[in-house]
Amino acid sequence: MALKIRLARRGRKKMAIYDVVIADARAPRDGRFIEKIGSYNPNTDPATITINNDRALKWLMNGAQPTDTVKAMLSYRGVMLKKHLQIGVVKGAITQEQADEKFQAWLETKEQSIASKVDKIQSAKDSAKKAALEAEAAKNQARLDAIKKREEEAIAAAAEAEAKAAAAPQEEAPAESEGEEAPAPDAAASDEEKA
Repeated sequence: MALKIRLARRGRKKMAIYDVVIADARAPRDGRFIEKIGSYNPNTDPATITINNDRALKWLMNGAQPTDTVKAMLSYRGVMLKKHLQIGVVKGAITQEQADEKFQAWLETKEQSIASKVDKIQSAKDSAKKAALEAEAAKNQARLDAIKKREEEAIAAAAEAEAKAAAAPQEEAPAESEGEEAPAPDAAASDEEKA
């Protein structure tokens, strides 16, 4: 029986989460499996990979073949390196202590790189959020300035209209004073009687 270490899909539509399982190569993707050794969530950034490294190493040493995706995940978690070092110990090329030291050194550098990536992603999110807030504040300020300008223009137009209205009666008043030169209504009536 050929054993595979592969992914079994679960989760809802467009939000898939995968289980890392040991299964017979002939079994369906989401069908029977022998053991679940971890999970994989590609929806987070960076993707969340949770694998029981000891069980995965045991199955790898017993001959289970990982699929390409699972092999990449096992390499990311250091299981493939641990298998390589363990084979070296079995062959007598290195001692178990040397293998453990090499693995710990690799693990520390890997954790630092993951932490730096997480920090970089978080700082990018923070800077994008800050830029969006600044853009929104600038847009709001421009909108307030436009409203204030319209109000000032309206006040200026109202003041100008009041000035014109105040000037118009003054212009009419001189016209009335000119009316004195015009014949008085009694005089106009007397002229009509004469005619």
